Amino acid sequence: MKQYLKDLRALRWQNFLLLLVAGIINAFGVTVFLAPVNLYDSGISGTSIFLSQITPEYMTLSVFLLILNIPLFLFGLKRQGVVFTVYAVFVVTVYSVASWLICDVLPIDVSMASPLAGQDLLLCALFGGIVSGVGSGMAIRYGGAMDGIEVMAVIFAKKLGITVGTFVMMYNVVLYMICGLWLSSWILPLYSIVAYAAGLKTVDFVVEGFDRSKEVMIITSRPEEISTALMDAFECGTTKIAARGGYSHAEKTIIYFVVNRFQIAKVRTIVQGVDPLAFVTISDVADMFKAND
Repeated sequence: MKQYLKDLRALRWQNFLLLLVAGIINAFGVTVFLAPVNLYDSGISGTSIFLSQITPEYMTLSVFLLILNIPLFLFGLKRQGVVFTVYAVFVVTVYSVASWLICDVLPIDVSMASPLAGQDLLLCALFGGIVSGVGSGMAIRYGGAMDGIEVMAVIFAKKLGITVGTFVMMYNVVLYMICGLWLSSWILPLYSIVAYAAGLKTVDFVVEGFDRSKEVMIITSRPEEISTALMDAFECGTTKIAARGGYSHAEKTIIYFVVNRFQIAKVRTIVQGVDPLAFVTISDVADMFKAND
């Protein structure tokens, strides 16, 4: 208990504010674009839409979001930590309340069609996936999660010998198959897959950024010249790591350097000009920050 209370000090009001926005955005995407035309979101959100369609009217989307998600977040408390759990429960509660307001309180008719896209399933799938993906991505970026199935994936995927992404995908495939069998039609589940794909890509953009940085690793026997040339050209530092060739046993140095994608060509020119025998690898960097930020 003392540890939980200590962890709570890490909660930040700025995150709560941004998670509030995330929950509202996610609710808007689902209730204005997906649910009105019987398309399904992914994970627990999609399950909640489906269950709200086959149960009495008082069992609404907002009710299922709470009764399905919150127990999953609490179940994962020990694994995910108290800060994540508090943020996740908060953003899902906002998502649930905002969904209720849009569907039952505000003067917006979402009973038969999308107020913005009508009955156009492709438009509803694309924009529903993109808008809800923005909300889900913001939730992840600021410390929480919009869907309890992601917590279950973290806990059980390794035990099952699969990745977290595979676990979530398998859950969604089963969900869409059940929806198709219940409806005796595969049109809506197939369009729901379009929404899922659009949402998944949007989450990646929000969490990792539209313009990823690139990490460059240069294995060279002329580290001083290359390092100096890079620092002069880009006016930033490099990191040098001692290394030894596995076959030749020759002494080498690895230069670690981060640039944006527009600077890759210039890095290549500089390295080739100094050491044509250097070995260079370039990879995406999902995020960068300083520990004291």
